[in-house]
This record gives sequence, structure tokens and C-alpha cells, in this order.
Amino acid sequence: MSTPLTIPRWLAAPPPGWTTSADVVVVGSGIAGLTAALRLRAQGATVLLVTKTLLNEGSTAWAQGGIAAAMDDEDSPDQHLHDTLVAGVGLCDVAAVTALVNEGPTRVRELVALGANFDRGSNGEISLTREGGHHRDRILHAGGDATGKEISRALIEALHLVKDDPGIEVIEHALVVDLLQDAEGRVCGATIHVIGEGQIDGVGAVHCRAVVLATGGLGQIYAATTNPSVATGDGMAIALRAGAVLADLEFVQFHPTVLFLGDDSTGQQPLISEAVRGEGAVLVDKGGVRFMQGQHELADLAPRDVVARAIVARMAQTHADHVFLDCRHLGREFLEKRFPSIVASCREHGFDMATDLLPVAPAQHYASGGVRTDLDGRSSLPGLYACGECSCTGVHGANRLASNSLLEGLVFAHRIAEDITRRFAAGELPWTDPLPAQSARGCGDCTLLKSGNRKTVQRTMTAGSGVVRSAESLAASEARLGALAASADGVEGGPKSWQTTNLLQLGQVLTHVAALREETRGGHVRSDFPDRDDAHWLGHTYAVRGTDGVVTTSFHPTTSPHPTASSHLTAPAELS
Repeated sequence: MSTPLTIPRWLAAPPPGWTTSADVVVVGSGIAGLTAALRLRAQGATVLLVTKTLLNEGSTAWAQGGIAAAMDDEDSPDQHLHDTLVAGVGLCDVAAVTALVNEGPTRVRELVALGANFDRGSNGEISLTREGGHHRDRILHAGGDATGKEISRALIEALHLVKDDPGIEVIEHALVVDLLQDAEGRVCGATIHVIGEGQIDGVGAVHCRAVVLATGGLGQIYAATTNPSVATGDGMAIALRAGAVLADLEFVQFHPTVLFLGDDSTGQQPLISEAVRGEGAVLVDKGGVRFMQGQHELADLAPRDVVARAIVARMAQTHADHVFLDCRHLGREFLEKRFPSIVASCREHGFDMATDLLPVAPAQHYASGGVRTDLDGRSSLPGLYACGECSCTGVHGANRLASNSLLEGLVFAHRIAEDITRRFAAGELPWTDPLPAQSARGCGDCTLLKSGNRKTVQRTMTAGSGVVRSAESLAASEARLGALAASADGVEGGPKSWQTTNLLQLGQVLTHVAALREETRGGHVRSDFPDRDDAHWLGHTYAVRGTDGVVTTSFHPTTSPHPTASSHLTAPAELS
């Protein structure tokens, strides 16, 4: 029997030197965090919004393609539901997807009313386009390919309009270290490290009635990702250490068309939006052959997992490290108008979209798993909510449908705000006293990996737990990550080492559950189990840290390819 995976409860950190309080602490300033904060404050709650860099530097601002919603008369929520369920390869939560597609159009119209300026046609109507996996034009975009930037701008501007409101406070350059809990396990605060001036500086403690995690994904766990440098999985990691259930971490979406800059290129990589293929670009191999024909009914616009696997297979067949995206026939005028940001990015790296074949290869893009939540964004821990990419609402299943991520953040942030407001009114989220946060001094259950090991974590995850996995590769990753964990001494402190440790711990859990799932499904690809296996693996993997530090994994079979939601989350029977 292998050694049990153990995760310490705390990161080594100085004791809190200051305290503050608010009804709700919202962590993260993307579409999910900003929407939750604005909605909560509008309904009377006091809010502390913390973000670890600047308000506009999260993943939302990098979203190119757009936001999906059934806005056209020829479209419907039911059709959007169907496309989402198909992309999720049998593991979508039907109730969650139903909420997404039915509430989505209303939430998008509210976003427009707030000031978000989406691109419009000559008739003045919002322009809609199509991306992979969608059978209808339902993708709203802004600035051609700068949708995320426009949404972020509109939400931040709305936040600035209430900057003088004492009921909402924003702290930038603030990294949440760990969650605080009371004697009953209820989440009632957090320790936060702030790089600031004056009284709010260094590590402090925030007391609250509820915490909303909207911290984004874990892309920096891999050597090459489309995610920004801030995507270090902090929300998932702090929830894991506190004992929250994480679900489906093995389902990592690798975007098929990321500009290939060479094997030695690391960090955030230039994304070539799926919307480019939506406008007619096609994939070809080094011989100029269109290889997506016959792979799927939608060919080049198949769901991302299908396209990514086809690219990897064709790269192996042709002994190449990339394929090509051909958009030359779209013409320079159209490309520069529709995709100005992508054109500029390609030009910066020496490629002309109008005349050159663009070298592309899959790179990490999105985490479909995360903190398991119900339809109101509640985690398995009282007082803890999660939304956006750090959560697992069940919307995405094994593979996220293009442009559903921004919509998920918008819809479920609204649901969270409504639920918290209802519970406040019912007295269900009272103020409680947190147990003292552990500190670096005298903490027998603290750990910290030196920041210099970050690249080692990334290389290990890319090699063994990346786009294609096997029992052998996952075992090698598990062994290497375990050795790194054993070397953690808690000596080095500060944001870099905290984030590196978060990546390590998530990498350990992700690798562990990926080794358990012996099939290929969606974003989880096993070379030694290349087929989907509904007989044994139609269900979800859960991982939860017990009070003894041991991570227990469990499998939740579903009764049908499209399970319904559960409003009560527990850690079920251990996987054998």
C-alpha cells in the first residue's frame, strides 16, 4: 500500500499583527469576485474585497473569445444546455447547467446595463459569433477579442463609483494565507498578507460571517499556460487545508491553439482564441493536411478536448512538436478588425496572421475542477463559498464549453450574493470567534516550500500530469512531488514561497486523483486507458483533508450521464 498523502493544515507565517472585520470577505477581483462584492454591498452587507495584485490583473482580463448566452431569437437556453452537456462528456450537473443557461441572458443584460460595451453590428444589435462545441451563434464579444478587458473595466468602474462607501473596502496586493475557523469548523475569517503602508501591512486577520473565494485557476502549476502569473491556485489550496471538499481536479483543460514559441518557452503563453476558428480558420499539419475532418461532426470547431487530443495524435504521427492554424484566407482587414489583440500579439512574436501559418500546440488553459459547491455556491464547510474557476459547480463536467467560464462567474456570483443575503436575514451566518491562527513559531503542522522550487513543480507536473498521462508518468510525478514536500522546512516566508507551496499541494492532490481515474474523458487523457469507460468511471472524484492531515479520496458514481445536483455535500466512502 502506498504512503497516504498528507497535507499540513497551515502555511508557516508570522502571527497576525492587525485585525479588521466585515460581514463578507471576497477574495479575488475577476468577474466572479467583483460581481459578488457589488451585489452583496447593494443588498446591505459590509464587504472587504481583497486581491493579490491590482484589481484588473486577474484571468478575466485575459479572456479573448467572449461570454456565451442564448441571446438570439433562433437560439434557446435548451440548445445552450445541450451543447454544454455534450462538451462535459457525461459529468455535467444538469441542475447547475440549467441555472447557468436560463439565468445567463438576464445576467448578461444586467452587465450591459452596468456599462459593458459589447461589439454591435450595423443594425445596432449585439454581434454574436460561434466557438467550438456551440451549434449556434451565442458568443458576445467586445473590442473584437478583448471581451474580458471590457467586462473587467465595466465592473471596476462600477466599484469605483462606490469607493467612498464605508461599507465596501478594497485591499490590493493582498494574499490570503489561510482560512480561520471557529471551534465547530465554521469558516469565520482569514489570515491575509498585505504589502501596504501604515497599519494594514504584513500578516493580519480578518474576521467575518462568510468568505467567498473567487481566486481563479491553477494554471501556473504547469510550465506552459495561458493563465496569468497570479493563477497559483491559492483559493483551492487554502480550502483544501481547511477541510473543504475538492472535486474533479484531474479534469484540466488544455487549450488546443496556443502559439508555439518553442519547447523552452515557459510561463504565460499567447492564446489564439477559439473564436478565430469560429470565424473560419482551420488546423493543418506540417504537410498542409486538414486533420480535423472526420474527427468530429464540428471538425475544427469540435470541443476543446477533442481538438487537443487530435493535435497531440497528429504531432506524434508526423514527429512534430506543433501543428498550424491557417487563417490567411480570412484577409488582413477582417483579422485586424475582429482580432486586433491577437494580431498584435502574433506580430510581437514575429508572425503575421494574414500571411503566415501560425504554429500552435495545446497548453494548460482552465481547471474544470475545484472547490465543490452546490447551486448556491456553498462549499462543504459552513461559511465558505466559492465561484468562478476556483470552484466546481458541476457546470463544466469533464471539459468546459468555450466561453462558459465568464458566464459561470457572473451567474453563480449572483446566486452566492442572494444566498448570503437570505441567510443573514434568517440569522444562519452569525458572528463567531475564530480559533487562533497558527504561526511559524511553535506550529507543528506548518510547511513551506522554498520559492526556488517553483519551476521544479511546474516541470514535474508538465512531464507527468500534463496533457497526456499514464500510470508510469503519474507515479513519477507523485514521487518527485512527495520528495519536494518532504524537503519543505517552513523556514522561508513570504508570498512567493506561499504560492509555490500552494502549487505543490494542489499538484500532489491532482496527480493522486488522476492516477485513480483509469480512463480517458474530457480534459483527462490516459495513454494507458485511451477510452471512455462509463461502466466504471461515470462519476466524480472527491478529495478532502481530514483533521489528521490525510487526504481521503472518494468516487461518486452517477445514475445517468447527466446527474442532478446535490444540495448537501459530504465526503463519501473512500476509494479502494
